[in-house]
Amino acid sequence: MDLVIGPLDLPARVDEALAVQAVAFGLGPDEVAVRRQIVLRHMISPGARAYGATVGDRLVGFVYGMPNDRAHWWSTVVEPYLRANGNDVWLDDSFVITELHVHPAHQNRGAGRALITTITDTAAQPRSILSAIDIDSPARALYHSLGYQDLARRVLFPSAPRPYAVMGAPLPLRRP
Repeated sequence: MDLVIGPLDLPARVDEALAVQAVAFGLGPDEVAVRRQIVLRHMISPGARAYGATVGDRLVGFVYGMPNDRAHWWSTVVEPYLRANGNDVWLDDSFVITELHVHPAHQNRGAGRALITTITDTAAQPRSILSAIDIDSPARALYHSLGYQDLARRVLFPSAPRPYAVMGAPLPLRRP
């Protein structure tokens, strides 16, 4: 069956999406329960939207994001790191990729690229920002190939075991 990218009613399919994230990101049941509440809260934010990657009726990947708000928790954590590098302007008039996950069985087939370009193609903002674990990884390679650049590295989130990189790209994203 073919992979289909389309709008996703994330609140209605939150458990399916978090099952994908749990496998892709290695999350346990307690972390999934916490993230469920976060996702549902995010999706009522103005401008929040989500897209899914499906094979048949099975969700195999998803992305969601929203216009950035400096008052949101994520922005308050990353702002000092961005400011230290002279990049805190990226927090204004940006579309944040909050989560992007593809089930490992469907990775390296273009689903992640299709999800992120689809959601950012409809953004009203002139740029996009996101955070990713600060290691050389297929995800970071994808982001770099789309035009994202490192704005801050070694960003520490409370309770996260590994540091993150904050990345930003002008929109529209670069195509291969």
